[in-house]
Amino acid sequence: MNEVERVVDYLRQQRLLLTTAESCTAGAMVTLLAQVPGSGEWVDSGYVVYSAEAKQRLLDVRPQTIETFNLTSCEVAREMALGALHDSPATVAVATTGLLGPDDVDGIPAGTVCFAWAFALGGQVALFTRRERFFGARESVQQQAALHGLRQVMRFHRAALKGERA
Repeated sequence: MNEVERVVDYLRQQRLLLTTAESCTAGAMVTLLAQVPGSGEWVDSGYVVYSAEAKQRLLDVRPQTIETFNLTSCEVAREMALGALHDSPATVAVATTGLLGPDDVDGIPAGTVCFAWAFALGGQVALFTRRERFFGARESVQQQAALHGLRQVMRFHRAALKGERA
């Protein structure tokens, strides 16, 4: 069983419905999930929101958040995940925003990706964010980030069930 199959199996076991809010990964997480037979039962939707305007319009990311923290920030990823969770019947949302490269932008190193994982648990939301850096060509960074976002669903869901927040 590969890593993505393990994620789908975990979603099934936990009866979780997943949505994604993808910027730099541009739908790669949903593409990976769709390659697993039966995943459609556990994947609700995927939002691909590349521009600042799309993040605001489709996921309710506040313009002030973008202006204050930059598009590549955990704060923007957090609002993306919450927007996706709010807009869908999903119980878990994974968001990505970052710079694939090859160049640094505004002092942010190429390969920097911000993630957020949001879980709807009994009327409350558990939210986790992380900033990671990946290395390689654009396509490689995109794939690494997509896999990382999916891989961490299990870790952060277990943490949320324990009452942890971060």
